[in-house]
Amino acid sequence: MPHLRIVFAGTPAVAVPTLERLAASGHEVVGVVTRPPAPLGRKRVLTPSPVAQAAERLGLPVIDAARLDADATERIAALRPDLGVVVAYGGLVREPLLSTPAHGWINLHFSALPAWRGAAPVQRALIAGDAELGASVFRLVPELDAGDVYAARTRRVHPGETAGAALESLAESEAELVLEVVDAIAGGTAVATPQAGEPTFAPKLSIEDGRLDWTRPTAEVDARLRGVTPEPGAHTEIGGIRVKVLEAVPATEGADGSSGAIPTSLEPGELRFERKRVLAGTADGALELRRVQPAGRNPMTAADWWRGLGVERVEAR
Repeated sequence: MPHLRIVFAGTPAVAVPTLERLAASGHEVVGVVTRPPAPLGRKRVLTPSPVAQAAERLGLPVIDAARLDADATERIAALRPDLGVVVAYGGLVREPLLSTPAHGWINLHFSALPAWRGAAPVQRALIAGDAELGASVFRLVPELDAGDVYAARTRRVHPGETAGAALESLAESEAELVLEVVDAIAGGTAVATPQAGEPTFAPKLSIEDGRLDWTRPTAEVDARLRGVTPEPGAHTEIGGIRVKVLEAVPATEGADGSSGAIPTSLEPGELRFERKRVLAGTADGALELRRVQPAGRNPMTAADWWRGLGVERVEAR
């Protein structure tokens, strides 16, 4: 099987497993395109992207590009790539760059297309209460996530799974799917199938998407919390102070694992401390808060936070 000269484009940690798998294959990664260093932490220290750090560790040349403009296109073309591979780069690939590699570009997208086209497919799938998550390797075209699909897989959502955990899992498991498609393209056996069905869309999440609405059923509140964890993060407002909800579960059992009855008088948004648990009322039950972070403070257990409040009940909005 002939080897391909590959240019890889990606930025966050979820792109690293695919880059590592390609670098260890019989193909040649001739360049890595990633977004420039960004200020991180309280001191706003300029920090290379996870992909840039991985490329340095692997000894691969890096092209820092905030967008894939004429300059980036020229630098990529100089590498004479046969194929472009994208995983969460964070920018659009347009012409003439789209046609620069001999075999075009393929993209690993974390949904079973045409479901959840866009920036936050896993997050939106969890918020919507989908029973399955997916991944697709497809050919890039000018329209957003609309290209023909080379390969796709789905799996069930794990109990209590957050968006962060799901993305980490899919990034590892589906790196091999990308390599299978790359090998098929190199060998001339790759077949891409047009997407079928009505697409759904997954726009980037905002901070407001993380607001918990306690008037909704428990399953919906739990699904939203898991879908926005860790970013942009779930939150509620108590006494005019924003409190991040870092971890919570439907309150169906006690803190010690025993059965724990939900108070019938717990109203939506009402918080109480009962049977060693901080409970927040929903439309049809309650969530048990386990870890929280009040504004301006460090993360803490919900029980420690509650003891600091020194009250019997509070209202969340």
